[in-house]
Amino acid sequence: MRYLAILFFAVALIATAFRFAEPLPSTNFDESFLPKASSVRYVAAGHDAAVAGLFWIKGLTELGESYLSGKEYGYLGHVANLATELDSLFYTPYYFVGGVTPVNATDTSDFAVMRRASRVYPENWRLSLYYALRLARGPYPNRKEAADVMRKYFDSPDTTIPDHIRTIYRSFELDSMQTEVALETILNDVLQPQFKTFRTSFYTKIFRLIGFKGLLADKEKDQNYQKIKFLVDGMADGKIHPGIVYNELLQMKKERDEELAAEKAAEEAAKDSATVPPVQDSTVSSSN
Repeated sequence: MRYLAILFFAVALIATAFRFAEPLPSTNFDESFLPKASSVRYVAAGHDAAVAGLFWIKGLTELGESYLSGKEYGYLGHVANLATELDSLFYTPYYFVGGVTPVNATDTSDFAVMRRASRVYPENWRLSLYYALRLARGPYPNRKEAADVMRKYFDSPDTTIPDHIRTIYRSFELDSMQTEVALETILNDVLQPQFKTFRTSFYTKIFRLIGFKGLLADKEKDQNYQKIKFLVDGMADGKIHPGIVYNELLQMKKERDEELAAEKAAEEAAKDSATVPPVQDSTVSSSN
């Protein structure tokens, strides 16, 4: 009974803080004051997990109200950070924030949440992937750190991890390299025994690296993809010298760059011709 009284008192105190707190700055609507986790622990009397749940519910409530009112709610990351500081094993905020935050969002308040998620749940590759994508494609790209986050899943014993997730750390690393260095790195990986079972993933990596974008409608009919496959397989099987493969692939990139430049020039020419006013007939007929 004594513990229940303490819990009720803590809840009442927090509810009072919500009720009379000043709004956070630079918002166009009423926003709850977020105290420090250390202050909340002082009044929670050991019930950190329960209080974390209260804060999280409050954040979701205001997020829902923002959808109805059409006003932006920019503090979900802050609420999730407070909730997971109080209870680091509170899984829902990690999964929710990671799932709803756009990878290119300018607000980085979710970084602290997802960094904690990757540390607390290291076996959960999905939470780490959310964080890695934000690192690689966010407002301040850090592909090296993104690669570091995902590298541990390459040789994980978890059989549910897809192959492309096991090697995605390499994609983050390659994105941070110049084309020539990235191509050399991929070809070196092809020859490494630990990457032997992932050979097919290198075809697509090289396909993207040398300038081909979009989805492959039919790999069996795409001549460029099949040429890459032929070269890589020939090198891996010892039938084609790596230097020849490297030069051939770079030549494919050069041809692709020239093709894209020609397409861009044609598009610009078409736009220019569309904006040129029609020539007026200068012949003026006079009547007697």
